[in-house]
Amino acid sequence: MIEFNLEEGLKGIAQMTVNEENSAERFAKPMPPAFATPMLVSLMDLAAINAVKKNLPEGYISVATKISITHLAATPLGMTVTADATLIDMLDIFPPRCLSGTEGANIIEELKPSKDDTADFFRPI
Repeated sequence: MIEFNLEEGLKGIAQMTVNEENSAERFAKPMPPAFATPMLVSLMDLAAINAVKKNLPEGYISVATKISITHLAATPLGMTVTADATLIDMLDIFPPRCLSGTEGANIIEELKPSKDDTADFFRPI
């Protein structure tokens, strides 16, 4: 059996500066020139991946299976959005699943997702 060296408390981070390519206007018009919710989800997923990727067996990747967020305020062009993820629980199943809590923040807003916002499973590539 493959051993996964994943422990609670592993942390990851991802950052992105808001620009026209990741703004809501790119996805639908008319929308405000602000950070798009799909990009926020992607950023939070990347933070969760960054928390565990160095500890995965060779040839395995992390794949998000559940994400639940509340996006409360717009982040305008030029600002940086940061997502932090912490591995908070390993579920005792195979393939292994873990719960990673993420928080995104910038100087305008703070996001408070639920504890089980990202459940990753690990697959060989």
